[in-house]
Amino acid sequence: MESIPDAPRIVSDEVKAITERNINDITERTQRWLSETEIKEVSIVSYDDAKMYADLVTSKSSHRWVILLHGYKRTREKVHNYASFYAEKGFNIVMPDLRGHGKSEGSFIGMGWLDRFDIIKWTEYIVSLDPDAEIVLHGISMGAAAAMMTSGEDLCNNVKAVIADSGYTSVWEQFANVTKSYTGLPAFPLMYTASFFANLIAGYSYSEASSIEQVKKSKLPILFIQGKGDTFVEPEMAERLYEAHPNGDLLMIDEAAHGQAMYYAPELYFKTVFAFIDKYTSSQ
Repeated sequence: MESIPDAPRIVSDEVKAITERNINDITERTQRWLSETEIKEVSIVSYDDAKMYADLVTSKSSHRWVILLHGYKRTREKVHNYASFYAEKGFNIVMPDLRGHGKSEGSFIGMGWLDRFDIIKWTEYIVSLDPDAEIVLHGISMGAAAAMMTSGEDLCNNVKAVIADSGYTSVWEQFANVTKSYTGLPAFPLMYTASFFANLIAGYSYSEASSIEQVKKSKLPILFIQGKGDTFVEPEMAERLYEAHPNGDLLMIDEAAHGQAMYYAPELYFKTVFAFIDKYTSSQ
C-alpha cells in the first residue's frame, strides 16, 4: 500500500470547480479560526507502550467532544477544516495522529484495526478531563474505518455516536479492490501472502480487520456518509455498511469524490452531521 498513490478523483469539470471553490472558502475559514484558537499538543501511552499525539482544543461551554480521525498517509492537520465547524458548535476537539502517522509512534499502519485500541485510550483520556463528556467519533476514509472498528468494542457510556465518511467494509476487500484497480492482479496469491505476513509481523490479518463485522456488533448510532463519485472506496460499501447496522443513517452525496463530500456539499454535510449528533447528545 505504501507504493499506491493517493486516491484518484475522477470528476467532471463542474464538480471539480465546485469542490475547489469550497475548499478555498473552507481553508480561509479554518485559517481565521486557527489564528484565534489555542491548540495544545497532548499525548497518551497506548496499550503497547506506543506514544500517541493529538491536537486538543477545549471549550468551557460544553461537555460535547469529538475525536476527528484522518485518512491514510495523512496527519492531524488534515482534519483542521472539519474541526472549525465543530468549534463553531462549541465542541471540545481531539485530533490525533493515527498510529504510524505524523508524530505518533507505531511500527505498522493498522488501516483502522490497530487504531481502535488507541482511540479507546483517547476516549479514556477525555473522560479523565471531563467525566460528563459526550463523545462523537468522526473519521474520514481510513479514519472512518477506524471509527467503525472502534464502535464494535466495549466502550464507555460517554461515547454517543459515530460519523463514518468514505469508510470501507474491510481491509481485505479494500486492498483487493485497490490491488486489482492499480495492478490488474487477482486476490490470489498476492492478498493471501500479504495478509499472512501482516498477521505474522503486525499482528493482524486482513480478513479479521472488518468494519462491517464491527458495526454489526456496535450499539452506537452511526451516520454513514459516502460520495457517489468515489472511485477509490466503492460507494456500495456504504450501502452495505448501513444495511448491516440497525441503528444508523446514510447520506449519499451525488458526484462527490473520495473524501470530498464535505467539500462538495458543505452545507448539506454539516447540517446532516449535527442533526444526527443532536439526537444522541445534549444540545449545549
